[in-house]
Amino acid sequence: MTEPIVTLSRALDQAGDVLAAVHSDDLDKPTPCGDWSVRDLASHLASAPARFLQMSRGEEVDWAATPQIPDGTWATTFRSGADDLIHHWHGVAADEAAGAGWQTAEMAVHTWDLAHALGRGGPLDDEVAEAGLAFMQQGLTDENRGDVFKPAVSVADDAAAYDRLAAFAGRDPSA
Repeated sequence: MTEPIVTLSRALDQAGDVLAAVHSDDLDKPTPCGDWSVRDLASHLASAPARFLQMSRGEEVDWAATPQIPDGTWATTFRSGADDLIHHWHGVAADEAAGAGWQTAEMAVHTWDLAHALGRGGPLDDEVAEAGLAFMQQGLTDENRGDVFKPAVSVADDAAAYDRLAAFAGRDPSA
Protein backbone atom coordinates (compact mmCIF):
# COMPACT_ATOMS: atom_id res chain seq x y z
CA MET A 1 0.00 0.00 0.00
CA THR A 2 1.36 3.42 -0.90
CA GLU A 3 1.53 6.48 1.33
CA PRO A 4 -1.32 8.44 -0.38
CA ILE A 5 -3.67 5.50 0.16
CA VAL A 6 -2.63 5.06 3.79
CA THR A 7 -3.26 8.76 4.37
CA LEU A 8 -6.63 8.58 2.61
CA SER A 9 -7.55 5.61 4.80
CA ARG A 10 -6.75 7.63 7.91
CA ALA A 11 -8.74 10.59 6.54
CA LEU A 12 -11.72 8.32 5.96
CA ASP A 13 -11.45 6.81 9.44
CA GLN A 14 -11.51 10.17 11.17
CA ALA A 15 -14.32 11.49 8.96
CA GLY A 16 -16.40 8.47 9.94
CA ASP A 17 -15.67 9.15 13.60
CA VAL A 18 -16.79 12.78 13.31
CA LEU A 19 -19.94 11.74 11.41
CA ALA A 20 -20.72 9.33 14.25
CA ALA A 21 -20.61 12.30 16.66
CA VAL A 22 -23.54 14.06 14.93
CA HIS A 23 -26.63 14.12 17.17
CA SER A 24 -30.18 15.08 16.29
CA ASP A 25 -29.88 18.42 18.13
CA ASP A 26 -26.93 19.34 15.85
CA LEU A 27 -28.72 19.04 12.51
CA ASP A 28 -29.72 22.66 12.00
CA LYS A 29 -26.45 24.19 13.23
CA PRO A 30 -24.55 26.28 10.68
CA THR A 31 -21.24 25.08 9.24
CA PRO A 32 -18.26 26.83 7.65
CA CYS A 33 -19.57 25.52 4.28
CA GLY A 34 -21.58 28.48 3.05
CA ASP A 35 -25.24 28.05 3.84
CA TRP A 36 -25.02 24.32 4.58
CA SER A 37 -26.37 23.06 7.88
CA VAL A 38 -24.81 20.17 9.77
CA ARG A 39 -27.46 17.93 8.14
CA ASP A 40 -26.44 19.14 4.67
CA LEU A 41 -22.72 18.71 5.33
CA ALA A 42 -23.19 15.29 6.96
CA SER A 43 -25.13 14.10 3.91
CA HIS A 44 -22.50 15.49 1.52
CA LEU A 45 -19.65 13.94 3.46
CA ALA A 46 -21.44 10.60 3.87
CA SER A 47 -22.03 10.36 0.12
CA ALA A 48 -18.49 11.36 -0.90
CA PRO A 49 -16.75 7.95 -0.85
CA ALA A 50 -19.40 6.35 -3.07
CA ARG A 51 -19.22 9.33 -5.43
CA PHE A 52 -15.41 9.12 -5.52
CA LEU A 53 -15.71 5.46 -6.42
CA GLN A 54 -18.20 6.23 -9.19
CA MET A 55 -15.82 8.81 -10.61
CA SER A 56 -12.94 6.35 -10.52
CA ARG A 57 -15.06 3.97 -12.59
CA GLY A 58 -15.55 6.69 -15.19
CA GLU A 59 -19.17 7.34 -14.24
CA GLU A 60 -20.64 10.83 -14.23
CA VAL A 61 -21.23 12.27 -10.77
CA ASP A 62 -23.41 15.29 -10.11
CA TRP A 63 -21.76 16.85 -7.06
CA ALA A 64 -24.44 19.55 -7.01
CA ALA A 65 -27.21 16.97 -6.48
CA THR A 66 -28.39 16.80 -2.89
CA PRO A 67 -27.60 13.37 -1.43
CA GLN A 68 -30.65 11.53 -0.09
CA ILE A 69 -29.21 9.97 3.05
CA PRO A 70 -31.64 9.44 5.93
CA ASP A 71 -30.87 11.32 9.14
CA GLY A 72 -28.76 9.32 11.54
CA THR A 73 -27.35 6.96 8.91
CA TRP A 74 -24.44 9.16 7.84
CA ALA A 75 -21.66 7.25 9.63
CA THR A 76 -22.79 3.80 8.47
CA THR A 77 -23.40 5.01 4.90
CA PHE A 78 -20.01 6.72 4.91
CA ARG A 79 -18.10 3.74 6.33
CA SER A 80 -19.62 1.36 3.78
CA GLY A 81 -18.63 3.65 0.92
CA ALA A 82 -15.20 4.27 2.46
CA ASP A 83 -14.51 0.54 2.65
CA ASP A 84 -15.40 0.13 -1.02
CA LEU A 85 -13.25 3.12 -1.97
CA ILE A 86 -10.19 1.84 -0.12
CA HIS A 87 -10.64 -1.61 -1.69
CA HIS A 88 -10.67 0.13 -5.07
CA TRP A 89 -7.44 1.98 -4.29
CA HIS A 90 -5.75 -1.28 -3.26
CA GLY A 91 -6.30 -2.53 -6.81
CA VAL A 92 -4.78 0.53 -8.48
CA ALA A 93 -1.20 0.61 -9.74
CA ALA A 94 1.21 2.34 -7.36
CA ASP A 95 1.96 5.08 -9.90
CA GLU A 96 -1.73 6.05 -9.89
CA ALA A 97 -1.99 6.30 -6.09
CA ALA A 98 -1.28 10.02 -6.10
CA GLY A 99 -4.87 10.44 -7.33
CA ALA A 100 -5.98 9.74 -3.78
CA GLY A 101 -4.58 13.14 -2.77
CA TRP A 102 -7.59 15.21 -3.77
CA GLN A 103 -9.90 12.78 -1.97
CA THR A 104 -7.78 13.19 1.17
CA ALA A 105 -8.02 16.97 0.80
CA GLU A 106 -11.81 16.82 0.42
CA MET A 107 -12.12 14.55 3.46
CA ALA A 108 -9.77 16.68 5.56
CA VAL A 109 -11.51 19.99 4.83
CA HIS A 110 -15.03 18.67 5.37
CA THR A 111 -14.04 16.74 8.47
CA TRP A 112 -12.68 19.97 9.93
CA ASP A 113 -15.85 21.79 8.82
CA LEU A 114 -18.07 19.26 10.58
CA ALA A 115 -15.96 18.98 13.73
CA HIS A 116 -15.85 22.79 13.93
CA ALA A 117 -19.64 23.05 13.49
CA LEU A 118 -20.21 20.43 16.19
CA GLY A 119 -17.74 21.95 18.62
CA ARG A 120 -16.46 18.46 19.27
CA GLY A 121 -15.05 15.50 17.43
CA GLY A 122 -11.73 15.02 19.19
CA PRO A 123 -8.28 15.73 17.88
CA LEU A 124 -7.80 15.40 14.15
CA ASP A 125 -4.85 13.75 12.41
CA ASP A 126 -2.27 16.43 11.57
CA GLU A 127 -0.68 14.30 8.85
CA VAL A 128 -4.03 14.11 7.04
CA ALA A 129 -4.30 17.91 7.22
CA GLU A 130 -0.72 18.33 5.96
CA ALA A 131 -1.37 15.99 3.02
CA GLY A 132 -4.65 17.72 2.18
CA LEU A 133 -3.03 21.15 2.37
CA ALA A 134 -0.08 20.09 0.21
CA PHE A 135 -2.46 18.78 -2.44
CA MET A 136 -4.62 21.90 -2.39
CA GLN A 137 -1.61 24.20 -2.61
CA GLN A 138 -0.56 22.47 -5.83
CA GLY A 139 -3.67 23.44 -7.72
CA LEU A 140 -6.01 25.81 -5.89
CA THR A 141 -5.33 29.38 -6.92
CA ASP A 142 -7.12 32.67 -6.43
CA GLU A 143 -8.35 32.35 -10.01
CA ASN A 144 -9.94 28.90 -9.75
CA ARG A 145 -11.54 28.95 -6.29
CA GLY A 146 -15.00 29.42 -7.79
CA ASP A 147 -17.95 29.39 -5.41
CA VAL A 148 -16.63 26.46 -3.38
CA PHE A 149 -13.61 28.12 -1.78
CA LYS A 150 -13.51 31.64 -0.43
CA PRO A 151 -10.20 33.52 -0.51
CA ALA A 152 -7.57 32.14 1.84
CA VAL A 153 -7.61 33.47 5.39
CA SER A 154 -4.37 34.58 7.02
CA VAL A 155 -3.06 32.49 9.89
CA ALA A 156 0.34 32.29 11.53
CA ASP A 157 2.92 30.12 9.78
CA ASP A 158 3.15 28.02 12.94
CA ALA A 159 -0.64 27.56 13.26
CA ALA A 160 -1.92 24.04 13.79
CA ALA A 161 -2.10 21.90 10.64
CA TYR A 162 -5.89 21.88 10.48
CA ASP A 163 -6.06 25.63 11.05
CA ARG A 164 -3.69 26.15 8.08
CA LEU A 165 -5.75 23.78 5.93
CA ALA A 166 -9.04 25.44 6.87
CA ALA A 167 -7.58 28.90 6.30
CA PHE A 168 -6.24 27.94 2.87
CA ALA A 169 -9.68 26.57 2.00
CA GLY A 170 -11.20 29.96 2.90
CA ARG A 171 -12.48 29.07 6.36
CA ASP A 172 -11.71 31.19 9.42
CA PRO A 173 -10.32 28.85 12.09
CA SER A 174 -10.92 31.45 14.80
CA ALA A 175 -14.64 31.82 14.02
